[in-house]
Amino acid sequence: MNARVPNLSRRHFIVGTTAVSSGLALGLQMSFMGSAQAADPTPEIGAWVVIKPDDTVIVRVVRSEMGQGTITGLAQMVAEELECSWKKVTVEYPTPGESLRRKRIWGDFSTGGSRGIRTSEQYVRKGGAAARLMLVQAAANEWKVPVAECVAAESVITHKPTGRKVTFGKVATAASKIAVPTEITLKDPKDWKIIGKPLNRIDTFADKVTGKQVYGLDLKLPGMLVATIKECPVFGGKLKSFDASKVTGIKGVKKVVQVGDTAVAVVADTFWVAKTALDQVEIVWDEGPNASVSSASIAKILEEGLTAEQAFVGNTRGDTKAAISAAVNKTEATYFYPYLNHAPMEPMNATAKWTAERCEAWVPTQDGEASLAAVIAASGLAAEKCEVYKVNLGGGFGRRGAFQDYTTQAVNIAKQMPGTPIKLIWTREEDMTQGRYHPIMMCKLTGSFDANKNLTGMHMRLSGQSILASVRPAVLAAQKGRDPLVFQGVFDGGEHGFGYEFPNQLMDHAMRNTHIPPGFWRGVNVNQNAIFMECFMDELAETAGVDAVEFRRKYMAKFPRNLAVLNAVADGIGWAKPAASGVFRGVAQMTAFGSYVAAACELSVTDGTKVKIHRIVAATDCGYAVNPAQIKRQVSGSFVYGLSALFEQECTVKNGRIEQKNFDTFGSIRLAQMPKVETIILEGGGKEWGGIGEPTICVAAPAVLNAIYRATGKRLRNVPLKNSGMTLV
Repeated sequence: MNARVPNLSRRHFIVGTTAVSSGLALGLQMSFMGSAQAADPTPEIGAWVVIKPDDTVIVRVVRSEMGQGTITGLAQMVAEELECSWKKVTVEYPTPGESLRRKRIWGDFSTGGSRGIRTSEQYVRKGGAAARLMLVQAAANEWKVPVAECVAAESVITHKPTGRKVTFGKVATAASKIAVPTEITLKDPKDWKIIGKPLNRIDTFADKVTGKQVYGLDLKLPGMLVATIKECPVFGGKLKSFDASKVTGIKGVKKVVQVGDTAVAVVADTFWVAKTALDQVEIVWDEGPNASVSSASIAKILEEGLTAEQAFVGNTRGDTKAAISAAVNKTEATYFYPYLNHAPMEPMNATAKWTAERCEAWVPTQDGEASLAAVIAASGLAAEKCEVYKVNLGGGFGRRGAFQDYTTQAVNIAKQMPGTPIKLIWTREEDMTQGRYHPIMMCKLTGSFDANKNLTGMHMRLSGQSILASVRPAVLAAQKGRDPLVFQGVFDGGEHGFGYEFPNQLMDHAMRNTHIPPGFWRGVNVNQNAIFMECFMDELAETAGVDAVEFRRKYMAKFPRNLAVLNAVADGIGWAKPAASGVFRGVAQMTAFGSYVAAACELSVTDGTKVKIHRIVAATDCGYAVNPAQIKRQVSGSFVYGLSALFEQECTVKNGRIEQKNFDTFGSIRLAQMPKVETIILEGGGKEWGGIGEPTICVAAPAVLNAIYRATGKRLRNVPLKNSGMTLV
């Protein structure tokens, strides 16, 4: 492609990309007027579609596929408006460098916050519709007939009066020369034929299970060497010195290098040679002032925040403090949620090749633009001399998006061996101890009642970390210090809005940041907020002497979509009827990432500690369901993640460092422990498109906790449950 290269400085591009990949919903003014057309036999029809002579349709996709089905959903939306045959559809990833050269024609590459579908749907559907109009216009021009007499369906254009037909492939070249239309009308949802259907995924399972699919760890390039790295195990510490004399003569070891001021890496023929050599390098760390920090000392900081005078307000109504002061009866509870690691099966890795004229990187990334920004910054080269190629991700969950430390390291190592491709692979231990962790949080909740047991006030005090304070401090500055993401699910309005309205309510946050770096972890803050709020709702219902579902309904009149998902799971679990002997139920609902979600479960407990979850009924209203089959898979997968965190997972701190170094101390539930999941899909419609991959994760845990209380009489307020002796069987 011959688009002119923009003259952008490294700093200009990095600042701009950081703003776009902030993890917040941003409005994009997308242009479909590509400044260049494809010059090969596969002409580009607008920016999003390439059509081959055999009618194969290639859909450009910039969001990352990491198992969630995003590329299939995006292709469905393009194909819907394009009116092509689904059997002929495939996808390709444009590079962020090419997008930059074409003035960011493909928009935001970031894949996180359940935004893959919901913040792309407008412009990718318009891309498909624009391509259809261009193809139909090309056919009409060839036949010399009015375009209004022509219609497209199943990759064929038909002239209605005469019945003449032509395939997309035969007019694609002519269509590519037509100006991209600016006035585009999208289909009415009632006319959809592909969107809303449980179509098979484009990324086939066969290649994954047979090992044919290439992930970052599998990548091979001519002349490539492999590196592994050790960084100071205490965040904030530095490298003091290292002695590599013991490994310089080892066969296969090519070089031992310092990486920045915090790490040492060994470059070798193979990963194993690099790892075993690095284990023999004598490294002395300057662990800095955080070397004495522990989980206990962090807990004290959070506990102080529960009663602190100063706090950032996220949701307020009425005079909550006065209501609590005048209460005849009060219910109080304190909850705790720990640090969590993303722990994808594929540890962090990236491959880089650097010369004085060009730097290229092959990265399993959730955000190609963020990776490109990291490459530009680390390489010392101009933006037009850098490129990133997306490689399949073996899991992301937020770790491979805003955080590009592994990409930066790969480039820094490659710069010390110019012209040689270097694949950097973190060990599992490095991946576990150099994470960007789910934020730690405590919460104190207070509910006030009058003499008739009517709820008069609710105060939710959060005490813990702010992700944005670490990752996007400019957002906090604009919010006068407040982190709005802390209030996910209980925020006053927006896609993270609250689903209840109490007579008086106050949700505030005492920000207590620690040296352990926080990150966007699948579901992020709504995970703990759902536990805090929905378990406390059960506690309040018990104080009021009201059924838990009825108590919730009382305060949901203004939130019909929240009420609808709650009613759906209550009906699905049979809430109105008694459960079987020895079986107990729990329920929870939440708003998250533009969707409305709820769960109800049935479980039993033996010996007071062994929990068996028999089934979970889940309801999701995401506005529009692009692929119902994939939604069901995502719901079930998110419950695996949520229940693993509830029962098994935590990251603790000792001597300033994370203690958990592998899966023997950071577990996950097994297949046999996973309950049956029954998914109900509601479509609230309107103009809203909600997320799927992250919202539902939050409701499984509080539903289970509420059921465990009914089974045992014990309120378990600290996660994970293994610390209370509870196990999932």
